Amino acid sequence: MASTSSSGGGGQKVALDLRGERVSLEREALMELPESVLLCLFPNGVVLSPQRQPRLDGTEDPDEAEDVYFVDFDARCLEFVLQFFGSARDSFYGPPQGPKRDLSDVALPPGQSNMQNPLFLKQAIIVLREELEYFAIPPKGAAPLSEGAAPEASLPRTHENGQPNAALVKLKLDAGNALLARRSIFTALQRNVNRENNVAEQHLIDMLCMSGFERDDNWGYRSIEPNRCCIASIALVLLKTGIVHPPIVDPSVPTPEGAEPPTPESKTPKVNAQQLATAQKLLLFWRKPARKCWWDATDIVLNEGTAEAQEIKVWARRVWTLELSLI
Repeated sequence: MASTSSSGGGGQKVALDLRGERVSLEREALMELPESVLLCLFPNGVVLSPQRQPRLDGTEDPDEAEDVYFVDFDARCLEFVLQFFGSARDSFYGPPQGPKRDLSDVALPPGQSNMQNPLFLKQAIIVLREELEYFAIPPKGAAPLSEGAAPEASLPRTHENGQPNAALVKLKLDAGNALLARRSIFTALQRNVNRENNVAEQHLIDMLCMSGFERDDNWGYRSIEPNRCCIASIALVLLKTGIVHPPIVDPSVPTPEGAEPPTPESKTPKVNAQQLATAQKLLLFWRKPARKCWWDATDIVLNEGTAEAQEIKVWARRVWTLELSLI
């Protein structure tokens, strides 16, 4: 069983069965996940009640030591998210076994004293997810196969009952692998901007690139969903808040001789007001994921560089989910 912990403590453990792979993590780490990821894990809401898996004869395994929740989600994707969140937490608050950042008496800069701004006290992470459903268009002349007709293995087509033949299945797999290799985050949306001159979409790209992304960034994790013509992708970046906290100080280490003792001014974070104003726009997506959907058509070359190379058109329905997580 894989085990993931959010801290060095011994919180309540939750066991998940992710498409046959067992993962155990602390309840606190689970509830800290982005809302959009939790919605994928628990479409009907997070209700952590016992869900024991029955055996083939209908009885439960008496040796099962913990309750397991069976979830239709990619274990590698969840591991990617948990590792990023763990690294982000350690870099902001300090490692589990080392000195911690003291945020109890942070002196806010002038103009921020009366504001309840969570960006000063929490690590902010931008979460961007994409679900890409693709539809590969077979070459012309691929008519449905009638009952009893001799199939031509080289032509992708469907049977009269709507089931794809082996060539069409291979065409879909090849198209999925070709799209999987296109890892750039903003290429498809920028193509849509250029085609329709959509100012709002261009503003979205600009805002994300000012807040932590780069225009040539790739998806952090990307995979084809099993038994579906669908590619799921996720990218995580630390939000650029414009806030620079003083370095973490180990209280057990004595102050060097001749060094000045810490003052309230030395505990005041440095703030780039313009960057902070941009970052605060992303607070609108805290616990409120926003979705955007659009259709995209592109030509791709399958089996490029081989004798089986062919160009086909692929339609894709892309759904982006954007949110901000604070940990």
